[in-house]
Amino acid sequence: MRTSRLLLTLAVILSTAFISANAQLQMPAPSPAASVSQVVGFTKISIDYSSPGVKGRDIFGGLEKYGTTWRAGANAATTITFSTGVKIGGTTLRAGTYSIFITPMENEPWVIHLNKDAKSVFAYMKDRKIDEEALAKDDAIAVEAAPVTLDDKMERLTYHISAGDNKTGTVSMAWDDVMVSFDVDVMVDEMMEGFEGTFE
Repeated sequence: MRTSRLLLTLAVILSTAFISANAQLQMPAPSPAASVSQVVGFTKISIDYSSPGVKGRDIFGGLEKYGTTWRAGANAATTITFSTGVKIGGTTLRAGTYSIFITPMENEPWVIHLNKDAKSVFAYMKDRKIDEEALAKDDAIAVEAAPVTLDDKMERLTYHISAGDNKTGTVSMAWDDVMVSFDVDVMVDEMMEGFEGTFE
């Protein structure tokens, strides 16, 4: 009798644990979270984003309309973090986190925006459209980038950071058959000037 009760109690505990474990199991996200980081000079550059798939769709000029600013990823805002101050397009940015937006264009250079408040692009929605004027006011920097056509299509949106000459890094976004990039000057020479004489 005691053995039967013990076995019954054990069975209940195991089945409860099994049900609890299955209840917490969720389906994989359609656009999985991703991140990439690279140290360039003295600066760590990190990007956090969600990676949507092409899934047979027309991406640029289709899903992402030309002339309309896009969140440069999926789900939450795509963010880039600099551990030190940097220069992009000749403009100095403080260390910190910025959100990335991209405006794809059909026959012109694309525009890459770094939002100074790290807001989501949806913070600029007005009547179901992006308020481009309000978005531009919150740009820390907006730089033009010539899109490059890829030989091999990228099913998943991917970011890459190259350390380059270890003074200027390159940040690239590739998706479908397009890649756009921008350079980040991590101001190594300026930082080294501050160390002059320290080790003499």
